[in-house]
Amino acid sequence: MPRKLPFLVAHLVKNVPYVCRPSVANGIFPSLAVHLNEVKFELIDGTEKEATFMSVNIAPQSSGKSAVNKPVEYILADIVERDKVNREREQEWKDSMNKKGANKEKPKRPDDLCVQVLVSDMTNAAFVQRMNDAKGKYLYTNLEEIELLRQLHTNGTKDVGKIICLCFDNGMYGQERVGTQSVTARVALRWNWNASTTILKGQKFFRGSLVDGTLSRLNISTIIPDKTKPFVYGKYDEQYATELKPYIDRLNGASGTVVCREALRMAKRMLERCQREGDLTGDEVFQDLSYRAVTIAYLKAMVLYIAHGMQWSKEIEKFAEWSLDYDLWCKCHYFGDDMSDEKQKEHVEHKRGRQNMLELLPDTFTEKDVVEVRQRLGLDGDAKNMLRVWVFRKYILKDKETGEFRKN
Repeated sequence: MPRKLPFLVAHLVKNVPYVCRPSVANGIFPSLAVHLNEVKFELIDGTEKEATFMSVNIAPQSSGKSAVNKPVEYILADIVERDKVNREREQEWKDSMNKKGANKEKPKRPDDLCVQVLVSDMTNAAFVQRMNDAKGKYLYTNLEEIELLRQLHTNGTKDVGKIICLCFDNGMYGQERVGTQSVTARVALRWNWNASTTILKGQKFFRGSLVDGTLSRLNISTIIPDKTKPFVYGKYDEQYATELKPYIDRLNGASGTVVCREALRMAKRMLERCQREGDLTGDEVFQDLSYRAVTIAYLKAMVLYIAHGMQWSKEIEKFAEWSLDYDLWCKCHYFGDDMSDEKQKEHVEHKRGRQNMLELLPDTFTEKDVVEVRQRLGLDGDAKNMLRVWVFRKYILKDKETGEFRKN
């Protein structure tokens, strides 16, 4: 990590063990960005984007993956307090519904029951209802285990990759039901979350989503254990909350489209650097991952820019650059080889499309040459019948003395 961090990041990571600080420094952004309401950022391609963060911590067992929980708790304290009031109001409505007889007129559900911080164990209907209630505000969940994503489904399928893509792009999500008591809604998906998993489980979970853009939309972090240093946590108290409050207040107060020219110049430099490194290494996986990784790092810088009172600094810039490299390192380290294998399969499948085998042969060739071409394309080695057809149709001529074939 950079030696000098932006104050907000330094404050949020100071109480966690040293080896956990890189993962916590990335894991705080989903909860920080939940405080932004209808705030957009201009990207280097001229489009606008909201601050969507999906942070996945992939690390060994008992390595401190839960270290992010306490900082997140303090970040979300004001939202949780508001949620508590609305949860109580919702329970009062449910109680009044249960007290009414079957033939009595039921009270209407209040339409301002916004609850932003959701529990990890939820049904799809509850999730859609909360999104509809939020009216454009971001929801947040600490999923703890990445497998909990499978609770949700879109278009009738539990396609985790599709849900992640919709999250990142704020796509439309919802469900339609005919029952009078059922939840029917379709809204833009605004949902930030943290999740963690062990290395093997994480690799298995994403095995079917390696080359469809799912991984590139995630922010991956890890913890590399150091058994020579004991786990020591700092003290979380009123002073910790007091120092954090001004930064949260600035995020809550932001609105509209926020533009920072220094941040845009930084994003362009980062993208150019990634493209240059990709060209020099010939690493197609790195190139595919780098485009959205630059966007994620840029959005982190913009969240910090707002939290620090619209003040750009070298500390924010250095942190964003480090965060980009760290994110790409984790993705390539844990998924790079498998992604390369999948891409190789794609290339082979493309080559095995409809190809003119005659064009793959030299002007003069033998039956053995044809057998080798067929086998290279995944076909059997029996070329006799095909050669007879080619001669009959006058595609080729056969030299009866040498047995060689010549293109006609």
